[in-house]
Amino acid sequence: MNATTPTPPTKPRATASQPASIVRFAGHDGVHLEGDLRGDAHDPLVVLLHGGGQTRHAWASTAAVLASTGWQTLALDARGHGRSDWDEHGDYSLTAFARDVEAVVAQLACPRPVLIGASLGGMTSLLLEGELTPGFARAVALVDIAPRMEQSGATRIHSFMSKPDGFASLDEAADAIAAYNPHRPRPADLAGLAKNLRQTADGRWHWHWDPRFITGRGPGELADHGRMEACARSLVVPTLLVRGRMSDILSEAGAQEMLALVPHADYVDVSGAGHMVVGDRNEAFTVGIVEFLDRVRENRSTGRSTRTESA
Repeated sequence: MNATTPTPPTKPRATASQPASIVRFAGHDGVHLEGDLRGDAHDPLVVLLHGGGQTRHAWASTAAVLASTGWQTLALDARGHGRSDWDEHGDYSLTAFARDVEAVVAQLACPRPVLIGASLGGMTSLLLEGELTPGFARAVALVDIAPRMEQSGATRIHSFMSKPDGFASLDEAADAIAAYNPHRPRPADLAGLAKNLRQTADGRWHWHWDPRFITGRGPGELADHGRMEACARSLVVPTLLVRGRMSDILSEAGAQEMLALVPHADYVDVSGAGHMVVGDRNEAFTVGIVEFLDRVRENRSTGRSTRTESA
């Protein structure tokens, strides 16, 4: 696999600051979803899908850049996460997440969006385009996720997310995050952290998602390795795989297996980043996404493109 010289990314428009409009949507089976919409309604659509336990705010910086380079962007809170509804029946299957995306895109009347998904959002995109509705997406970008995941990393995430008693303060939550991501500086300003937590009547802080996402009817399709492999093998649209080099979820072996399943896929390997690539090295991540979207917009393919983002 030979590295290629990347094409210079599209320059941002003069209006670099792209304020978001908060939009509510009717999702699948009566669940209402909230998202941040940026950019010109006449531009092609990019849907940004966060990872399990995150919120749409993880995409804010990337979404603003993409909106300034000619893409309408929607960063969506998944069902049971952030400001979106908790499902009455506790349905957090991967299929339910995918059907939500279909419902939202239908309401925007922007057919064939680009799907960019991190972790859970990536697997949602993979199931949607690879099995449920082939041809739904114009392109797909998977961020630090593939059919083959490292069990040790998955177990570590599950333990981190399983905090039924919550935290006594934002500082305590920040300490827990710092312990989970020791390579990332602990934030001095905790205002941003508050967006990912909710405070209950007893004053304690809890992750901003329905606990049944972990304890109940969760995304069981993730464990069906054969099914997710088949989804990957079925991809015919432009595809990008992004890996954080320090990831404990997606190993280099897992990435190479994915690239063998999708021979036309591009690959970006980001040094200095773990599983949370978008937050660990947002600028490097966004450059890789902009370059990929440039190729998608121009219907340009040079075969396999491999890029290493160094610190």
